Amino acid sequence: MTIKHSWIWLFLPLACAAESSNAQWTVINLHPDGATASQAYGVGDDQQVGPAIVNSAQHAAMWSGVASSWVDLNPSGATSSESQGASGGYQVGYAIMNGDFVASLWSGSASSWASLNPDGATRSIAYGVDGDEQVGYARLGAEDHGGRWSGSAASWEDLNPAGVTHSIAFGVGDGEQVGYSRVNGEDHACLWRGNAGSWANLHPEVAARSVAYGAGGGEQVGEAEVGGTRRASLWRGTAVSWADLNPVGATFSVAYAVDDGQQVGEAEVGGIRRASLWSGEAASWEDLHFFLPPGFSNSSATGIWHDGAVTYVVGYGTTVNGNRALMWVGAPTCDPDVNCDGAVNGFDVEVMEQAANGDISSFCQADPDYNQDGAVNGFDVEAVEQGVNGAPCP
Repeated sequence: MTIKHSWIWLFLPLACAAESSNAQWTVINLHPDGATASQAYGVGDDQQVGPAIVNSAQHAAMWSGVASSWVDLNPSGATSSESQGASGGYQVGYAIMNGDFVASLWSGSASSWASLNPDGATRSIAYGVDGDEQVGYARLGAEDHGGRWSGSAASWEDLNPAGVTHSIAFGVGDGEQVGYSRVNGEDHACLWRGNAGSWANLHPEVAARSVAYGAGGGEQVGEAEVGGTRRASLWRGTAVSWADLNPVGATFSVAYAVDDGQQVGEAEVGGIRRASLWSGEAASWEDLHFFLPPGFSNSSATGIWHDGAVTYVVGYGTTVNGNRALMWVGAPTCDPDVNCDGAVNGFDVEVMEQAANGDISSFCQADPDYNQDGAVNGFDVEAVEQGVNGAPCP
């Protein structure tokens, strides 16, 4: 992705504020000119989506990395619309047509809009997309049924399990669909693998209610209410795998999306809702709100996507003038001064060679895997040598 906009803030991680981070975060304000408010909900394959308020109406929006790339997806005939997810060149959400919510699919422009509303449904919304698969719900009779599509209204497949009257699918990834089902009057996070018969209840025994919002890489994320507190939650396919991501000091938290072993959402700490990043456990929590410039009172992270070593997180921040769609871009940081003597020279290469041979006594940084390839070896020595000679991070 090429960044070509002046509304960019660059921050290096500080030990006191982002101790768990290996990234240098760049924050991009995606708010389009002429809009009074905007939010980003989903990200995938170099596209970001969400709503923007234009002329007092909510319009589905799409970006490609900068505010000026904004595309208005609101289709002809719609009084309002919203985009929720992006993947593989597709965008999903809904459009309000003749007063009805219609699950919607786009491929990059307002004119590409297609209705996903199944026959017989009085209302529908698409929340998630992964390649050629879309998920959401359709109202059939008096109840909402979670379901999936593969590009057309006729492809609708009802995921509502036997014995359950109400369900919604919010997220999809790697062949898994997640959401919630109402079981004996309680909302339970649940997981499907392609059909209603695959339904699995993810609800933790200790929770009063739970919902799953995102899926990817065999992980599912959402929230569970435990002891009266909403807690960001992580599962790996079963109810007993539930992990509480609520960070120390948070009065509530929720996780909205997951990709490549990292989870994003928000946590309220010190009375501020803070865009948040985790790497599989509560102790890994990183405050992404910290990287915003002054003027943002609250923030939330709603989508995550990785492109190689670069991490893209989308969401929004709240200002006195309304919400602003944001994207955090995290790239690996590295410092070839691996012996921390204040100079970058041949001594650093020697120290890296020692570390590659198992002696890390002179290696001062937290992780001797300098090039972050999962192994400490001669490739790290080469990377440090290149850094000494002025090359960027590997």
